[in-house]
Amino acid sequence: MKRKFKIAGLALLSAVSLFMIFDFAFPFQPKIHYATQVTDHKGNVIHAFLSKEDKWRLYSGVSEITPLLRKTLIYKEDQYFYYHPGVNPFAIVRAGVRNIFTGRRTSGASTITMQVVRLMEPRRRTYLNKILEIHRAFQLELHYSKAEILQMYLNLVPYGGNIEGIKAASLLYFGKPPQLLSLSEITALTIVPNRPSSLRPGTRNDALVAARNVWLRRFEEERLFDKNIIQDALNEPLVVKRLQAPKLAPHLALRLKKENPDEPVIHSQLKIQLQSQIEEQVKNYINRRKMMNIHNASVLVVNNETMEVEAYVGSADFNDVFDGGQVDGVRAVRSPGSTLKPLLYGTAFDWGLITPKKIVNDVPSNFSGYEPENFDQHFNGPVTAEFALANSLNIPAVKILKEVSTPVLISKLRKAGFKTIDIQAKDLGLSMILGGCGVTLEELTRLFAAFSNEGELKKLRYTSETPLDKKGTPIISPEASYLLTNILTQITRPDLPTNFDNTYHLPKIAWKTGTSYGKRDAWSIGYNRRYTVGVWVGNFSGEGVPELSGANTATPLLFSIFNALDYNSPKGWYETPANVSLRKVCAESGDIPSEFCTHQILDQYITGVSAYKRCQHLRWVFTDKPGKISYCTYCLPENGFEKRTYANLAPELIAYNELQKIPYQKIPPHNPDCERVFHEGPPLIVSPNDGSEYYLRPDEPQQIQLACQTSNDVQEVFWYINDKLKQKSAPHEGIFVSLPLGRVKISCTDDKGRNSNIWVTVKKM
Repeated sequence: MKRKFKIAGLALLSAVSLFMIFDFAFPFQPKIHYATQVTDHKGNVIHAFLSKEDKWRLYSGVSEITPLLRKTLIYKEDQYFYYHPGVNPFAIVRAGVRNIFTGRRTSGASTITMQVVRLMEPRRRTYLNKILEIHRAFQLELHYSKAEILQMYLNLVPYGGNIEGIKAASLLYFGKPPQLLSLSEITALTIVPNRPSSLRPGTRNDALVAARNVWLRRFEEERLFDKNIIQDALNEPLVVKRLQAPKLAPHLALRLKKENPDEPVIHSQLKIQLQSQIEEQVKNYINRRKMMNIHNASVLVVNNETMEVEAYVGSADFNDVFDGGQVDGVRAVRSPGSTLKPLLYGTAFDWGLITPKKIVNDVPSNFSGYEPENFDQHFNGPVTAEFALANSLNIPAVKILKEVSTPVLISKLRKAGFKTIDIQAKDLGLSMILGGCGVTLEELTRLFAAFSNEGELKKLRYTSETPLDKKGTPIISPEASYLLTNILTQITRPDLPTNFDNTYHLPKIAWKTGTSYGKRDAWSIGYNRRYTVGVWVGNFSGEGVPELSGANTATPLLFSIFNALDYNSPKGWYETPANVSLRKVCAESGDIPSEFCTHQILDQYITGVSAYKRCQHLRWVFTDKPGKISYCTYCLPENGFEKRTYANLAPELIAYNELQKIPYQKIPPHNPDCERVFHEGPPLIVSPNDGSEYYLRPDEPQQIQLACQTSNDVQEVFWYINDKLKQKSAPHEGIFVSLPLGRVKISCTDDKGRNSNIWVTVKKM
C-alpha cells in the first residue's frame, strides 16, 4: 500500500513538474484586441469603435460585473467554478460516460476557464486539442484570479454576428450598461452564446423569450432567487432590438482614439448632457446664419478649477459633408485676430511699461514700413491703455509690442504651448499681434484659462488619466491677470453685441473678441471663476464673409453658452491681489502728477513693478512778452521774457493734429539770433523707409515722398539728397522728389540743427 502511495505521489510530482516546465517554456499570454470605447466623466459609454477584427468587443471591468450577473452566469455555465482548478474532473468523467453509452456528444465538460481558453485560441474539436485546452486552463488558473477569468469570459463570449462580450451585447441590444440589466435580460443574454444563431436577439425574440422562461423556472426550482423575483422576470416583456453603437462627441472621440490607439477604455472628462446641449446650441445658431454664408462654429468648454474639458464641439454638424463637418475646428490653425492682445498687455503690466490709465497715442504710425490701421479705420488720438485694450485698438497694441519686443511675446506663446507660432517664429514681426500668425481654439482657450487661474498655465485634462497641474507654468503674474480681467469685464466697448436681448442677459464674464484679416475667422473667448469658453465661427473653406466679426458673430454664441452653463455663478468674482494698489495719476498722461497736473484720477498699479514717472504732458518755455519768440537757456535775455507752459506733444501726435486740423498750442519760433545747436529730439523720417529698395521705370518719371515728424518747437525742416540741399518745407508737409539710381542718402535737418539720416536703394525696373 505504501508503495502504491509512493508511486502515486511521484507520478503527481512528475506531472506537476512537467506542467511547470511547459508553463515556463510555453507561457499562456492572452492578447485580447478590444474595440475602443470612450466614456464620459461618469463612466458611461458615449462613443464606441470596432476592434481591429471588426468586432464589437467592448472591455468590461470587474466592477461592471454585478452580483446578479455573476450568480446567474455561474449557475448556468459552471456551478463549481470557484472550487475547481480550471478543469472539473467529475464533469469530464460524466460527459465521457454519457458520450460512450450514447455514441454521440450529449453533454459537455467545459468549465468557464476552458471556454475562455477556447475563445482565445479557437481550435478544431479533437482529443489532442482538448488535452491542450486543459493544459491552458490550468495555466490560466495559475496566473489569474477567478474574478479575472470570469471577466475574460464575459468580455469574449459571442452574441451573434460581430458582437462579443456582455457589455457590447448589453449596449447594442438593450441600450444600457451591464450594471443596469434586470434578471430577465441577464438570463436572456446568458443563454444566447449557446445558440447564437437560433436565439439571436432582435430577430428571434419569441424563441429567446421561451428559452429564457425555461431557465427562469429552473432557477425557481433550484430556489436560486425568491419566487416573486422570478415571477417578475417571467412577466417582464423582452424589448430587444439591434441598436447603433453610441457615437456621441465624435470629434473628441476620434482624437482620443488616435492618441490612445491601444487603450480599450478611454475615460474622458466630458459632461455628456452639457456636451449635447452645446452641440444643439451651436447647430441651431449656425443654421440661423447659413443665409449669411456662415456655415461652421467650434466650441471648447474648460473647467478652470480642474482644467477638465467638459464640452468639445469641433463643428456645427459632424455629419454635414458639404460644409466640412468632420473637420475638427478646435485644433484647426487659424488667424487669431486681436485675441492675443491680452497676453501682450499683461506682459507690459508685468514689465512696468503701462498701467490701465497710462496714455498711448492711437494715431497713424509707421513702423519701418508697417502702417497698421484700426478695425473701423478710425483713429482716437490719446487714449488710456485700458480703453485701447477694451476697444481692441491696433496702433497702441503694435506700439506696446515694439516696446516689449516680438521675441519676448513669441517666447511667451511658446511657453504657452502655441505650436504653430513655434514653427513660424523666425518669420513673425509686429503684425503678429493683429493676427499675422497661426493659433488654434484649443491653445487660445487654454491661455485664457490661465488668466482666470492667476496667470498659471495648466494642462487641459481630456481624460481622467491626465494628472492635475497643482502648480502650472506662470505666463503672467496674478497682479497682471487681475488688471486684465478688470479691463476685459467692461461692457462699454464696441465688441458688445448690439442685440438688446444679448445685453439684457449678459453674463458676468471677462471676454475678448477677434476678427481675422479678410473676415475669415470670428473669435470670442470668455471666462469667469468657474469656466473658460472658447468660440470660433467661420467657414472651414477659409471663405471670408463681410458680416463676420468677433463681436456680432461669435460673442452672441459665447453669451448664450455662458447663460446656459453658469449664469449668476456662485463662485463670485476675483479678489484684488495684495500687490495691486491705487494711486493718483494725471489724466493727461497716466503718469505721477507734477506741478502742471490739475486733473488727477485714480489708477491701479503693481507695487514695486509699475513705473514711477513724473508727468511731462506740459513743459516750461521762455518767450518774449508778446509770445512771438521762444528762448533756450543759452540765449535767454536778462529781462523782457516770460515763463509759459506749452503742450509737450509727441511728434506723431503733432502730425495727427495737423492732418486732422485739430488745434493745439504751438511753441513760438526759436530766437533766430541764437547760434546754439540742439541734439535731442531730431526729426523722425517716416517716408521713405530706411533700407528700402525702389524700382523705377526709366521711361516714366517717378517721384518718392519725403515726410517726417518733429517736436512742437520746430517751424521748418530741410531735406538733403546725398548731402545736397534739395528742398525746405513745413515740418509736417510731405514733399515729392526724384532720386538718382544707386544707394541714396536722405537727410532731414530741423531749424534747431537736429539731423536724421536714412539710406535707400534705387534701381531700374
